[in-house]
Amino acid sequence: MKTVILATGNAGKLTEMREILAPLALSVQPQSDYFSEEVEEDGLSFIENALIKARFASEKTGLPAIADDSGLEVDFLQGRPGIYSARYAEGYQGQTASDSLNNQKLLNELNGVPTENRQACYYCAMVYVRHAEDPTPLIGLGQWCGTVLEAPSGTGGFGYDPLIWMEDQNCSVAELSKAVKNKISHRAQALQALVAQLR
Repeated sequence: MKTVILATGNAGKLTEMREILAPLALSVQPQSDYFSEEVEEDGLSFIENALIKARFASEKTGLPAIADDSGLEVDFLQGRPGIYSARYAEGYQGQTASDSLNNQKLLNELNGVPTENRQACYYCAMVYVRHAEDPTPLIGLGQWCGTVLEAPSGTGGFGYDPLIWMEDQNCSVAELSKAVKNKISHRAQALQALVAQLR
């Protein structure tokens, strides 16, 4: 089996992506098995940041790498938190960013905003590089849209999942089963687009 490095330290992402990649003859290993350094994500788009992470992981290990960069864009907030989704609440109330603090900041920023103005989309860019200098990386994109709730609902998933209501599923993302989420999420869409190219 071919070993591919998954350039993430996020356990939730690792689990999701391993399950989606399972049908391919790939041994997916987290970068933490090889190195502990984090690369600075200083790109201005999800694609740029995913490429930065994939190239860094490939350079450190000498192996092909897959990386994603994803986040939530809220229309009312002009696309924020966007590429800063994971560290949205950094320094907020003098604290370090966490899922719960990111969610709290988002709710505070949308306080009083009516439901019809609370549209939000998850975006994901997933890239595969054969080596650190790969001039033709494979790129898969995904988008998944819903509405920001006024309070968290559900305990599954991670990140902003308890706050995003999916009309077609009649529940929050955090209330979806893992199996359903792995079929329809922004990350699933991007990874499936990538897998189609890898095949």
